[in-house]
Amino acid sequence: MYKNQTNPASLNTALLLTGGGARAAYQVGVLKAIASTLPRNTPLPFKIINGTSAGAINATALSCYASCFHLGVKKLEWVWRHFHTSQVYHTDFVTVFGHIIGNMLSSFQSNYINHPPASLFDNEPLRGLLKQMLDLQRIDRNITLGHLKALSITASSYSSGDSVAFYQANGIAPWQRAKRRGENTTINIEHLMASSAIPMVFPSIKIRKGYFGDGSIHQHSPLSPPIHLGANKIFIIGVDQPSNNKYFGFQPHYPGISTIAGHLLDTIFSDTLRADIERLERVNRTVSLLPSRDKHQELKRVDTYVINPSQNFNAIANQHFADMPFAIKTLLRMIGVKKNSESSLVSYLLFEKSYTKHLIDIGFQDGLNQQNEIKAFLELP
Repeated sequence: MYKNQTNPASLNTALLLTGGGARAAYQVGVLKAIASTLPRNTPLPFKIINGTSAGAINATALSCYASCFHLGVKKLEWVWRHFHTSQVYHTDFVTVFGHIIGNMLSSFQSNYINHPPASLFDNEPLRGLLKQMLDLQRIDRNITLGHLKALSITASSYSSGDSVAFYQANGIAPWQRAKRRGENTTINIEHLMASSAIPMVFPSIKIRKGYFGDGSIHQHSPLSPPIHLGANKIFIIGVDQPSNNKYFGFQPHYPGISTIAGHLLDTIFSDTLRADIERLERVNRTVSLLPSRDKHQELKRVDTYVINPSQNFNAIANQHFADMPFAIKTLLRMIGVKKNSESSLVSYLLFEKSYTKHLIDIGFQDGLNQQNEIKAFLELP
């Protein structure tokens, strides 16, 4: 049944979901818009799924339901529409400030003691949510049945400084490039925890003998994993929001810690993707100028389609700032984050349903607005 429904163009079409913490709710809205144009029993229109940070969790959830695109999107949407911050990291006063005090005290311990990972928040609740919501054994089943070709999850190695794409696939050899590599493995919860461990915000994760953090760090070439996995088309759902000119130009004060932290996160999650797409476009132009006999086997044209938010998430997060748990608001105020502040930090950490619903609705509308272009790119019926 599914073989007859599979679009041949999807066999080498990849989906790339970038990072962005709570902003990843936007991705669900775009996916919902695509699913709304297809029959209910249609499998995923992407055979290669790639995710980084919060996008890695969305990517894995879709891979678990690769045989039915509608079902995967529906389950993702249910989680994001009913989110509470306490499902991602601890939000009660005792745990929040106890965690910070524990980090401070551990810095006075001897170096030979294995200290717990330092972070602003303890995201252990996320591990429990992932175990509850994801049946990871379905990924291997979907690969075997042909509903999925490959799933890759990108994490950053604090031990080597490499960007590591942990991928699950059959018959695809690992790769090694400068500061990036691909490792064939069976995706598990620890890979997702590592990929979504925002630096300084959530603790690093140990995988085998190395320590890993958010996949957006050191990711100089975010398009590399889908290309190595065989993609000739990459559909990218980003979280690079339009600029808010309110903060441009003359500023009477030095930027605070919160503003700088938000700026760093914006850089980590957005800038490298734009640069990599520019490089790919230059390669495509070079390939188009070469005679067929001179084209190297590894040099091929790869087309991309990028959809980013049409609205500014910082402004939307400020509207919902009051919905954050009181302990979290107190802690953020201590580092200069409050309602209507210039920092974008809140837009990454606000895992509350009032905010995530808003982002889903924006993604859905953006997807509908570009429906014809998306269907043409994906060659959907």
